[in-house]
Amino acid sequence: MVHELADYERAPEQCHLTEEQLTDALFPTAPGRGAALFGHVAVDPADQPIGFALWFLNFSTWEGVHGIYLEDLYVRPSARGTGAGRLLLATLAAICVERGYRRLEWWMINWNPAARFYAAIGAAPMDEWVPYRLAGTALHDLAEQATAAPTRAEA
Repeated sequence: MVHELADYERAPEQCHLTEEQLTDALFPTAPGRGAALFGHVAVDPADQPIGFALWFLNFSTWEGVHGIYLEDLYVRPSARGTGAGRLLLATLAAICVERGYRRLEWWMINWNPAARFYAAIGAAPMDEWVPYRLAGTALHDLAEQATAAPTRAEA
């Protein structure tokens, strides 16, 4: 379904996730490595997957507690309007409340008609914040500066 989401977001060529990568992220087998990604799957009455939510913990230095960052929420077109998306979000909200997290946050592509749904459940866009991304060559160039910087012991 992640590749279906990439198609929906008009960027299928950018999605390189494999089943093995997703399985390893959700259920790591390496010693000492706990899961950093969590997921929920919505299923129909025949137990067929119709949607998913992939999320991880973030931390608010202002609130002093963790929150949930929803990386992806997707409901198959045939299941939209069934309440599956609302139930996935409600499940994450319940986790926040149960664990004392104060925020459930996500980004949404600006043309997504789900904005009406999000507004209906009380979510507000954070238009005063501008997302940034460091990737590719720029990420590698900056990383090289870390290896060139003196460590505390060297300084």
